[in-house]
Amino acid sequence: MGGFHHDVYDDSAEGIRAVKISLVVLGITAAAQLIVVALSGSVALFADTVHNFSDALTAVPLWIAFVVSRRAATRRYTYGFGRVEDLAGLFVVAVIALSAVIAAVEAVRRLVDPVPLSHLSWVAAAGILGFIGNEIVAVYRIRVGKRIGSAALRADGMHARADGLTSLAVVAGAVGVAAGFPMADPIVGLLIAGAIGVVLVVAARDVFGRLLDRVDPELVDTAHQVLARQPGVRAVRRVRMRWVGHRLEADAELDVDPDLSLADAHRVAHSAEHELAHAVPKLGSAIVHAYPGHEATVSS
Repeated sequence: MGGFHHDVYDDSAEGIRAVKISLVVLGITAAAQLIVVALSGSVALFADTVHNFSDALTAVPLWIAFVVSRRAATRRYTYGFGRVEDLAGLFVVAVIALSAVIAAVEAVRRLVDPVPLSHLSWVAAAGILGFIGNEIVAVYRIRVGKRIGSAALRADGMHARADGLTSLAVVAGAVGVAAGFPMADPIVGLLIAGAIGVVLVVAARDVFGRLLDRVDPELVDTAHQVLARQPGVRAVRRVRMRWVGHRLEADAELDVDPDLSLADAHRVAHSAEHELAHAVPKLGSAIVHAYPGHEATVSS
């Protein structure tokens, strides 16, 4: 019967700050690695560097999405612009896919036409640098993503963590070459491409889940429990929830005591909305409908 809104502006500002810092850290990391790629010719390091650059660039659409999501709803876009964040998630998935293809193609090319490597100690150092840079970004993105309820930012953090692990694989490739196995470098490049593919599957599942309005069933169960124990509520007919960007929206239908007046039924619904706000994290708005209990009850 009504709605309420949380500090979406503050959460979006925190998301913007996270992607700015991530962009700087990963940009510096990838640039340093690119210099070593030029010196050494390492295809494994090249694959890792491409992935790190792509990871840095995925911060850009997220940045745009957080800015746009702060815009107020209009007569044309009556639900606001929170879905832009989900569209940015699609871009992230596309970039991950592209980086996997580039890494695989380059690795196969080097398997067919091997190129001797040099500066192996630099390659190993660059791989370690890639791991450190990515892990810093991963921890930060995931922490902020959880705090503000952004699946796109959280998934991008997991993407960065996977990048960090592939950077360690670059170190393994350099060690293999130093030990007298020159094919270790392109083989590790292929393994990195495979690892990126795994990240792609996980990221795509999260992003498309949001687009299809998937929510954690525990959130729905919590809403049912909160609504059912409200004074005057006889039954919970239905609860529906969906994410719009990094905010949840909910609507519910309740059976209330048929002897309640219209004003009292309104108060029951209004109270239920506020109880939901306290019980369900990141609930941006809720609409609760109250119906006399003697009407046919729909299965919840």
